[in-house]
Amino acid sequence: MVGVGLIATDTLIPLPAYPARGSKVEYSTATVMPGGQTATAVLACQTWGLRTRYVGKLGDDDAARLHREAFAKAGVEARLISVPQAASPQSLILVDEGGERTVFCRHDNRLVLQPHELDRAWIEHARALLIDGHDTAAATTAARWARAAGIPVIADLDELYPGVHDLIANIDFLIVSRDFPGRLMKDGSLERSLRSILDRYGCRLAAATLGQDGVLAFDGERLVHSAAYRVPVADTTGAGDIFHAGFIYGILQTWPLERQLDFACAAAALNCTGAGARGGIASVSEIEKLMNTGSRYEVAFPGCEQVGS
Repeated sequence: MVGVGLIATDTLIPLPAYPARGSKVEYSTATVMPGGQTATAVLACQTWGLRTRYVGKLGDDDAARLHREAFAKAGVEARLISVPQAASPQSLILVDEGGERTVFCRHDNRLVLQPHELDRAWIEHARALLIDGHDTAAATTAARWARAAGIPVIADLDELYPGVHDLIANIDFLIVSRDFPGRLMKDGSLERSLRSILDRYGCRLAAATLGQDGVLAFDGERLVHSAAYRVPVADTTGAGDIFHAGFIYGILQTWPLERQLDFACAAAALNCTGAGARGGIASVSEIEKLMNTGSRYEVAFPGCEQVGS
């Protein structure tokens, strides 16, 4: 699989609670580790035995070296464009005792990936393409190339970037954050918004990840809900990234939708048991064990088809 999109260096700071405005808070540790939506998903897929390629843009600083080393260690083929005298993307992540994270991002505009910096050969020989839409023009170009080659395009979107409508028109599997469908379709109903996305853009699937409420997906015929798994949560950073990786893994195993969603939920849950975006990437066998023996949160959408029921 190929990923084109965000990469970042995460500085993780555990706190007892999110600071009140104007307060002064002491912290004991700050851990620097590689992250980023698409980069993390690519690395997870590599961990599970897929051959992977990541395409992105970095500065020429210590953070860039950290990412290169992480990709090399995992065996990911990294197509990294380097920008001299630029700082690589950074995220400051505050994690409270319940594992909920708050993210502050910094991104140098010189690191926006441009369409002309892509090589079509990086895309069109893949079996799946993942994009996050941050570098919207480049993501749209990559998605069009993939579509022309018959390659499924999976998207992880959480913002209404300029040009996002053209991008979504080239996406097969749109898996987004909780409030994205409503903002996109200007409809407060999640169920109606997911249906409307398929009607308007022609995607094969529209889904929203919902934290401990699991995931709700519409495939053109049915609404399918998969409840989340109960695990001891250390840090929710990267849960959505690993969900997307798990969903792609399921697509490439040619599993039915229910198993794709279930595997992705279990993978995301286990990642929350470790610190950082990649701290809890579990093996396929560990994920399947949770699927077979784990308990779930309550069903959030009882009127929909339920995974595992």
